[in-house]
Amino acid sequence: MPVSTLRRVAPAKLNLFLHVTGRRADGYHQLQTVFQLLDFGDELEFQTREDRQLRLKLDPASPVTHVPLQQNLILDAAEALRQRFDHPGIGADIVLKKRIPMGAGLGGGSSDAATSLLALNELWGLHAELPELMEIGLALGADVPVFLQGHSAWAEGIGEQLEPLTLPPSWYVVITPDCEVSTARIFTHENLTRNSATIKIADFLAGGSRNDCESVTCELYPRVAEALNWLRQFAESRMTGTGSSVFASFPDAAGAEAVLARLPKDWTGFVAPGVNSLEELSSAT
Repeated sequence: MPVSTLRRVAPAKLNLFLHVTGRRADGYHQLQTVFQLLDFGDELEFQTREDRQLRLKLDPASPVTHVPLQQNLILDAAEALRQRFDHPGIGADIVLKKRIPMGAGLGGGSSDAATSLLALNELWGLHAELPELMEIGLALGADVPVFLQGHSAWAEGIGEQLEPLTLPPSWYVVITPDCEVSTARIFTHENLTRNSATIKIADFLAGGSRNDCESVTCELYPRVAEALNWLRQFAESRMTGTGSSVFASFPDAAGAEAVLARLPKDWTGFVAPGVNSLEELSSAT
């Protein structure tokens, strides 16, 4: 094989809004959202093996250390890709440097899975087209396709109907309270709004949006409410997806960094600019 090692960045995302517009017969919820990619993410290294084994290990320098390696979307993605294209003789060593907090609504697992599909497709010389990868990715999770497409996007359906969107420059403060939110618990809650009217992109750009999951999450997870209330001292703030992270946008890095500097010592957070495509990642390889 011409390439034996690849290094890739798996970016985090924000849901700039999240409306639940209905529920399908199969139990999945119909959504509208905007995915904003961030110049912040996990780092993965892939190296070919000829003995069919798929091995995943955590980089010793990984900021996030509690990562379930045996049941992980990275391995699920690798195995699904290998089975789909019937290449039983190829394997990979994969090293993960985990930066994106888990259960935070930042898409870390989905991004890792999408990055693995893209990288291993190249590393193994499979030449799979994007529609094929999108089909595999959607089976792994509803957020995987946006990372495969590699562009900030307007999304509908269960999150897989994507329209690339060019968003204005912005810097984000992202705060993650010390709790892991259960998406299943949020989407099965009796008080969740499930009948929001659909909106247009122009409505979102004019400020006509919210996160329908926010009130239920704050009720069930008071630490999320606490983080939101703190961040709202400085700017309009919102929860991302159905995770624990909350965010606010600022016009420049200095303003965002000034807020992060005031973060209570027992909380975690980061500052990152939004990007419209993977090509804009500062650490893209």
